[in-house]
Amino acid sequence: MGALQKSLKSRHITMISIGGVIGTGLFVGTGKNILSTGPAAVVSYAIACLLIVLIMQMVGEMASGEIAMGEKSNGSAELGSFASYAGKYIGPWAGFTVGWLYWASWVFIVGLEAALIGGILNGWFPFIPVWAGGVGITLLMTIINIYSVKSFGEFEYWLSFVKVTAIIVFLVVGTAMILGIWPNYEPQGLGILTAYGGFAPNGIVPILTAIVFVIFSICGAEVAAIAAAESENPAKNIVTAIRNVVFRLGLFFVGSVAIMVMILPWNDMDNLAAPYANILSMAGLPIAAQIIQVVIFVSLISVLNSALYTSSRMLLEMSRQGDAPKIFSQIKNKRGAPVPAIIGSTVVAYICAMLYFVSPDVIFYFLGNCVGGLMIAVYIFIAISQIRFRKHYNQVSGKPLAIKMWAFPYLSYVTIALLAVVYLCQMLIESLRAQFYLSTGVLVGSIVLFFLMKKLSSPVSEKSENIEENLTPESN
Repeated sequence: MGALQKSLKSRHITMISIGGVIGTGLFVGTGKNILSTGPAAVVSYAIACLLIVLIMQMVGEMASGEIAMGEKSNGSAELGSFASYAGKYIGPWAGFTVGWLYWASWVFIVGLEAALIGGILNGWFPFIPVWAGGVGITLLMTIINIYSVKSFGEFEYWLSFVKVTAIIVFLVVGTAMILGIWPNYEPQGLGILTAYGGFAPNGIVPILTAIVFVIFSICGAEVAAIAAAESENPAKNIVTAIRNVVFRLGLFFVGSVAIMVMILPWNDMDNLAAPYANILSMAGLPIAAQIIQVVIFVSLISVLNSALYTSSRMLLEMSRQGDAPKIFSQIKNKRGAPVPAIIGSTVVAYICAMLYFVSPDVIFYFLGNCVGGLMIAVYIFIAISQIRFRKHYNQVSGKPLAIKMWAFPYLSYVTIALLAVVYLCQMLIESLRAQFYLSTGVLVGSIVLFFLMKKLSSPVSEKSENIEENLTPESN
């Protein structure tokens, strides 16, 4: 059995962390949020980005702390696995729940992106069936992931580079338009923020509910902590990735929304249907709409690639923890790729993609309505794990943490409270009400399943598990 290879470089980790949050939610969903919230959408994006930044800080603290404790005990630290953190600092049931929910969410995202990619390819080339385009791109990403983690990192780097470049161009052009230094455009000034019914024309509630949509759009930055385990210098790369995400999340997301509401009236349905393309067209840039379509296509492939990588590593870690079949812990590829875990995740992703064509309004709808809520639930588990981790770390290690959660423990508790409010806000949105009940049902069901499986397990296995649990705190 081989081992994971530490062949990812710092630039790979940084771009993976940024690229993981830049998808169609930014390029397409932003306009919808502005239409429902008004110029105050800037506030929604700022709060959502702050929550993601806080979660990233917590993940970075635990990952760097695990490295420090691993070095102290001459052992190997558990890097980037939210399931292992939850299992260690909350309980085995939490590790089981977080691992399977996080894995299932990303596998579903692979299937969703594959279906969307197939649709775009079919629109460009009608002779390619939708299912064939989706399956073909997924197969290509599977091959890249199986070949080596370095090939995944390099491919994801350039995909993310395209997305980041497009956003930077938009930010530069948009800023020039607002400042009045772009030719053939007359800026409307700050008055546009209140000229069409006020800064928050629909009241305060849409600002809060929009946070739910934004959180769903930008989750994924935490993937960097998983990827850091396969990098040349995990401790350094985790710190670098976290710091880069803090700055760039605000720049790309909050900056983009600020430019949109300063250029387009918040109720301009036509232009906000495709805000990036339409604003660049207003600036007189040729074929802007076509270029953005290509960027959206690249974004879909990038998210699919990252989702496949993330789901395979989570399945690998769960197998090592005993929460998934042992076959998925095998690494037989000489380049260090966990082939069984990659293939296992891909197969389930294919099933999800097929459900899009077989039962889009029932089964696929059910799965889709679970993902957003489950990601928020996972974040709450991460926050609780971080609080318990810090208390444990202070007891067993005298080494300073490379990354520390700010204003601990107060800000950690505030983060949990805010995430809980966001989760409950789903009940206030008619289109998300089903998502709230479905995701809550799946969450509770997974916890019940753990205890049911534990109860049905053999007395020998149960005794062995209890001994291991009792020894864990002392070994750390």
